[in-house]
Amino acid sequence: MPDRFSVLAVDVGAGTQDILLYEEGKAVENCVKLVLPSQTQIFAGRVARATARGQSVFLCGNLMGGGPLVRALKRHLEAGLRVYATPRAAKTIRDDPREVEALGVRIVEQPPEENCIGLYLQDVVLDDLRQALAFFDVELPETVAVAVQDHGEAIGKSNRKFRFEHWERFLAQGGRLVDLIYREIPPYLTRMRAVQEAVPGAFLMDTGAAAIRGALLDPVVAARQQAGVMVVNVGNQHVLAALVRGDRIWGIFEHHTGLMTPEKLRNFLARFREGKVANEEVYADGGHGCAWHPEAPDPGCFEFVAVTGPRRRLAEGLGYFAVPCGDMMLSGCFGLVASLKEFLEADRG
Repeated sequence: MPDRFSVLAVDVGAGTQDILLYEEGKAVENCVKLVLPSQTQIFAGRVARATARGQSVFLCGNLMGGGPLVRALKRHLEAGLRVYATPRAAKTIRDDPREVEALGVRIVEQPPEENCIGLYLQDVVLDDLRQALAFFDVELPETVAVAVQDHGEAIGKSNRKFRFEHWERFLAQGGRLVDLIYREIPPYLTRMRAVQEAVPGAFLMDTGAAAIRGALLDPVVAARQQAGVMVVNVGNQHVLAALVRGDRIWGIFEHHTGLMTPEKLRNFLARFREGKVANEEVYADGGHGCAWHPEAPDPGCFEFVAVTGPRRRLAEGLGYFAVPCGDMMLSGCFGLVASLKEFLEADRG
């Protein structure tokens, strides 16, 4: 690791992409920070404008996060308009091309001859960021760390179950915080691999994991980490809760934010901490699941609750609102930086 460590951290969510240019030796308050619309939001807006004009859409590039973009594409198709996509870009909509075509999308190898709006899909566009910051004489660091949420490629099975199987493997393998960041990405995490194709050499992390790691940097939370803490990230689309003690995660709960009310969230988390909610119950309710390491400490270790995330108001009164480095919206970025530092230090031995 260089003496003056610097990194571009990009936390890609469904609503925003949060950006930090971290420079070691500089007060974090003075580091460049940005909260911008995520690429899926940008593309969703472009599709909506194409719908209003009655213009067909052609998707190319790579797979990326769907969310708002996929919803906009469905509205476009419902309006009787056409959507074309290359095989790779079509995976933004569904992993299985048969499911994509069933929605009415036409999968093509080449751009159609008709007049279309073309969208080159990718989660992170460094050239645009580099160009924008050049006006302020700011250069991008060579090291890049990116967080995205990746369900994993799950053709023929539930992507919710498939994603949670990934979490279960993580717990079974020890649940170490340092293992949450990847330089070598598992083949099934195709969205992460697509980001690494666009940004060669980038380190990748899950958005929920990055936010949880970031929340642990709040001094109030950090003071309780060795004894035990439940960290809850209430994102725009997903709720992820982790039982953290020391340098390990001992339990994980994941659900969809849109299916939550404050009362329901409180109930689920209380039972999750006590080990009294079944994985099948969470899945049947539309969530991903919950799991614990078989040697998890006593539930009493996790009485202290730290909350982060853009939808944290759903957890009002549930626990302490973590503010790492004085900026909750950059929790994921701070988590990326901390995780990368730990990874590189461990890598050096």
